[in-house]
Amino acid sequence: MQVKKSLISEHNDLDIAEHQRRYEWALTHIAHCDSIVEKVAAFQITIPSWALGTGGTRFGRFAGAGEPRTLLEKIDDVGLLHAISRSSGSISLHFPWDSVDDAPAVRTRAISLGLQFDAVNSNTFQDQPSQPLSYKFGSLSHVDKAVRNQAVEHNIETIRQGELVGSKALTLWLSDGSCFPGQINFRRSFERTLESMKQIYRALPADWNMYIEYKAFEPNMYSTTVGDWGYSHMFASKLGKQALTLVDLGHHLPSTNIEQIVAILMMEGKLAGFHFNDSKYGDDDLTVGSINPYQLFLVFCELVRGMDEQKMNHAQDLGWMIDASHNVKDPLEDLLQSVEAIQIAYAQALIVDSQALFQAQEANDPVAAQEVLQAAFRTDVRPIVAEARRRAGGALRPISLFRSMNVRANLIAERGSITRSTGL
Repeated sequence: MQVKKSLISEHNDLDIAEHQRRYEWALTHIAHCDSIVEKVAAFQITIPSWALGTGGTRFGRFAGAGEPRTLLEKIDDVGLLHAISRSSGSISLHFPWDSVDDAPAVRTRAISLGLQFDAVNSNTFQDQPSQPLSYKFGSLSHVDKAVRNQAVEHNIETIRQGELVGSKALTLWLSDGSCFPGQINFRRSFERTLESMKQIYRALPADWNMYIEYKAFEPNMYSTTVGDWGYSHMFASKLGKQALTLVDLGHHLPSTNIEQIVAILMMEGKLAGFHFNDSKYGDDDLTVGSINPYQLFLVFCELVRGMDEQKMNHAQDLGWMIDASHNVKDPLEDLLQSVEAIQIAYAQALIVDSQALFQAQEANDPVAAQEVLQAAFRTDVRPIVAEARRRAGGALRPISLFRSMNVRANLIAERGSITRSTGL
């Protein structure tokens, strides 16, 4: 399903007067408003292929309808989202779910929709029908070298598949760990994992990076081999400059100070980027900004300040990707909401009075520091985000346009009511 530019323009015309009134207020009250619009417009957020369908839990999955059945249909769905928001210009693939059987066709379809391919993701948390050995007791850390070799080969094949579409990074997330005390030897598990990672690292093309993602728990509940940012940073440091730490907002214990982690990883030059989502209790994979938008804002404050200090390009020098999956929303509507939440947090961070904040910090004045941060957080930057979309050719109100087009009903008519977009 395609979105005609004329349809977006017609829909914007319904709201343009109100939008212009609100944007005029922003121009009057927010310094450097136009330059912030330009930065927001340039900021692209990657859509993962697995988020295009409904997710699930260990208790079950309430399958949606009209989900993409093939890689080309997944690309079409991301193209649809990008046409509406003009902020989702790349897709992240997951193997073996997204096997590239016809690379020229895949790349041609992506280019026609204005899309690129971000980091590719391997899967050693799930046994595949064709694999001879099981990952039940681990993959890269497994006591059996044959299992480790199988997992290494899968990651190398994922790199090869990524090269076919023009990706430049491999995301490595392991479910390896233990459920019970004494089940594994922690030191030997770390050593085996490092040796396996070294084999994968040696297979990286010269212009690629390896993103090492950590997670505190789940599916293993007593320990995980890459359990927090310290483990990831150790692995990345031992591997080399092409290895970096990937931060998933849901992969922490409750009340973890994620913004502090971000600041230190940036300082060390070891931050790869983000998997954005939100959570109440654990890795809930909920809509970005739906539970704790202030935390998201604080994370972006550290990002903006760190990138500016290091003269980094906000849009290109880190990886920005959504990682959400749940049972109850239309996946495409959820992604549109998540993209906007990220843009809002980014815009709020851009309007922080950095000089005033620095002065408050140097004066040991926590009251003044709080006032500076909350002044930015409480400012309505939605007119800025909407203007960025409008200038890029997107919709002023993405969800409203999506629903007015009856997108889901049309996708069901094209694809059927019983479809599945991932291997879960």
